[in-house]
Amino acid sequence: MLPDDLDPAQFSARRVVHRFADPATLTRAAAEEVVGRLMRAVSERGTATMALAGGSTPKSLYRLLAEEPAFRDRVPWAKVHFFFGDERHVSPDHSESNFRMANEAMFDRLAPDLLPPGNVHRIRGELPAPEDAAVEYARELERHFGQGHLPEFDVMLLGMGPDGHTASIFPGTSALRENAITVCAVWVDKHSTNRITMTPPVLRNARTVIFLVAGPDKARVLKSVLEGPRAPDRYPAQGIVSLNGETLWLVDAAAASAVG
Repeated sequence: MLPDDLDPAQFSARRVVHRFADPATLTRAAAEEVVGRLMRAVSERGTATMALAGGSTPKSLYRLLAEEPAFRDRVPWAKVHFFFGDERHVSPDHSESNFRMANEAMFDRLAPDLLPPGNVHRIRGELPAPEDAAVEYARELERHFGQGHLPEFDVMLLGMGPDGHTASIFPGTSALRENAITVCAVWVDKHSTNRITMTPPVLRNARTVIFLVAGPDKARVLKSVLEGPRAPDRYPAQGIVSLNGETLWLVDAAAASAVG
């Protein structure tokens, strides 16, 4: 999954791991990292982009960004465009929808005049064919980042499952080796479902990649990802590292309990 010109030593050097006592402390640290990077992007380029992740830890982060004045009042909402790293093949009101989760946790909690509706770019998981949803979202990325340009997100927020997957790039799936397109549909045998996901080249092209990992069920895999031999086919999260900037792993004590 890594480019041929990026050797394992470079890969390890590009990762920074921060440990926190509990999920709440991790979430506040993540909010500070996100807000700082969005503010810097707007200061330098007049706009900012962030790709959102699903999961319980990001949900707490989104709620904190929208509700805590110390964070909410510093985010230049009108100049930030939000995208989604992956989505389930479901409608936006479905209980498993990443968009629904982010909408309820963050977007709906903001004043209507704070974040323009056009700044939220969701994946249309309700389309009958997941392949059509992937093609449409790739076009949405082109409209924003420019045709022929690989999207370069200011913040790429990612999680990691107990099997080492990230976004909807699961072990043994076609998405692992997808380098020709920016968004793809993928069948996940483990969950007997289709997903739509940004591909590894897009994830690695972000200026900042931030992994949020919490919980004891992640301990074994996190140790393998951070300290084990390179096996990105088995642990897809291990193969994602920013080639343009920083890769931060923000992990709580339970998830890091096996890490040396």
